[in-house]
Amino acid sequence: MPPEKARKPSYLDFDRAKYAWKAGVDYRAHPEKYRVGKGEQGVLICEPYKSEIVAHWQFKTPQIARKSSRTIFKMFKDYLAEGDFVGADMARKFLQMGFTRARRYTNWKGGKKYDKEHDYALNEKGTGDPEKAESAEIFFKAWKKAEAVAEYAERKQEWREQYG
Repeated sequence: MPPEKARKPSYLDFDRAKYAWKAGVDYRAHPEKYRVGKGEQGVLICEPYKSEIVAHWQFKTPQIARKSSRTIFKMFKDYLAEGDFVGADMARKFLQMGFTRARRYTNWKGGKKYDKEHDYALNEKGTGDPEKAESAEIFFKAWKKAEAVAEYAERKQEWREQYG
């Protein structure tokens, strides 16, 4: 049975010029340029936070995911305590991305959702790594725990009102 046809991945039509997050910006020195955005947007661009957090971001096994999510959640709390909303939001995005990426590896073998060789048709679901489901759940809980922190929610609302 051929893979199911779905809409093509959004990254194929990506317009870098319209993207709110820019490489080459130091978002610690210029936090006013940071936008909360939607979901995980900007997570792999916003420096120096990306480099600080990505070194700890892993989900290969549940044991590794537990250690990673604990470390990133601690970074989230530390950024908040320092009054660094951008750092806290980036840590929250990495927790969210731990969930979404682990789910992708749960659902599709090798994490490959689209079949590039067949006009980006959706690959067969359910062929991935079942161990990643537990890793995804670990990150999901940490992500939701971060979003439930009242101080973070307040700062996020204030940030959106002031900067977007």
